[in-house]
Amino acid sequence: MAKEVSCIRVDGGHLKRFEHKSMVLGECDMKFAAYIPEKSSEGQLFPVVYWLSGLTCTDENFSQKAGAFKAAAELGLVIILPDTSPRGPDVPDEDPKSWDFGTGAGFYLNATTDKYKKHYNMLDYVTKELPELAKSTLPILPDRASILGHSMGGHGALTIALKNPGAFKSASAFAPITNPTDVPWGKKAFSLYLGPDEESWKQYDAVELIKKYEGPPLRLLVDQGTGDSFLKD
Repeated sequence: MAKEVSCIRVDGGHLKRFEHKSMVLGECDMKFAAYIPEKSSEGQLFPVVYWLSGLTCTDENFSQKAGAFKAAAELGLVIILPDTSPRGPDVPDEDPKSWDFGTGAGFYLNATTDKYKKHYNMLDYVTKELPELAKSTLPILPDRASILGHSMGGHGALTIALKNPGAFKSASAFAPITNPTDVPWGKKAFSLYLGPDEESWKQYDAVELIKKYEGPPLRLLVDQGTGDSFLKD
């Protein structure tokens, strides 16, 4: 059960923030936000877009920086904004803390190493627990869902769509982490979350998943600028 903790009128709709206890993330308290267009009729339901943010972000970054709510109101879209990792005093992390792993950097996977497997299950959170909460809380059409994100979240959007054939109408990624099994960010995160078996890492690498995809046609958009300071990484 999600509890509404704030509601702000914005761009022809409302931005609401919710909190709930997450069972798949080790019973930690989680927050997510949702933009909901103004209903034109009682009982109206909307297509839904899940936005996945990048490293160091929370559920609030998109609503503060993207400027997307006016377009969502015009198109009649609910946008759901989850956090990027589990949070709380009982959630483990590395010591010293680094910005590219742990809190704020859940990488949208299910961890398997002993230290992290209880809490870091963001794949199950985004694909199972959060959609069930959304269905019971928000005026959405669950079978008309799309997913997109930026950086870590862009790669997460691609992998989640590829791992769940037919679940999303489209998947979009803005400057995503690419081929994480072969770049420093991915190698660091995957070794700590998944262990040393590099073959197991491939299940969370969009490049590897595309090679094996056998589901229905899926619309993918990847947008990458040449001025990205992390492009060479």
